[in-house]
Amino acid sequence: MYSNKKLGRIAGLLYLVVIATGLFAEVFVRQALSVPGDAITTAHNIQSSEMLYRLGLVADLFNFVCGLPVVLIIYILFKPVNKYLTTLAMFFVIIQTAIIAVNLLNQFSALLFIGGEPYLASFQPNQLAALAKHALVLQSLGYGIGLVFFGFYCLIIGYLIFKSTLVPKILGVLYAISGLSYLLNSFTLFLFPKSSLFTYFAVPAFIGELSFCLWLLIVGAKSDNSFREKQP
Repeated sequence: MYSNKKLGRIAGLLYLVVIATGLFAEVFVRQALSVPGDAITTAHNIQSSEMLYRLGLVADLFNFVCGLPVVLIIYILFKPVNKYLTTLAMFFVIIQTAIIAVNLLNQFSALLFIGGEPYLASFQPNQLAALAKHALVLQSLGYGIGLVFFGFYCLIIGYLIFKSTLVPKILGVLYAISGLSYLLNSFTLFLFPKSSLFTYFAVPAFIGELSFCLWLLIVGAKSDNSFREKQP
């Protein structure tokens, strides 16, 4: 059997892949190619950087594949603290993964609309660009919906980290702040779509996740967890 330290380091390595692929897909592909309010330029950017766009889609898929073992290891590590909360957190993150994975169809749709398929010949280029841009807007909203569930996952895991002795408690605080940031980001997107606060929410979310990831990768988790929460 793997020790907590080794399991933690495996989770940290995979978590680093998750963070890297997520950053690449979101920042260097979607945000880099999409121009707010300009469907024509967005369509042109995607067409001229089609391979980059496709690599972003593949990066998202790697994100999901590597993310599931991470949450499984986190479940194994923190189940002794509170098995009910850990199980609830797993439900949240599985729902989040399913939503965002299916939501990739919207991103694929944008590529199909401007891909020059013969069955779309009845549409004008500006109409196809508008449809592609609309698909990307739907992708963004779907991503926000998924992050609501991930936000609650982070809040729960942050609490469990804080109550355990596996890693420093400050990491639990930072991870919970990540969850709160994701929730604020999503509900700001839904309620105030023209707001410019999204970048500010992304910074604490990134710090919390990266801190936990690097601790697991470099140090791992303690082999014993002296704290056990009384459960009904």
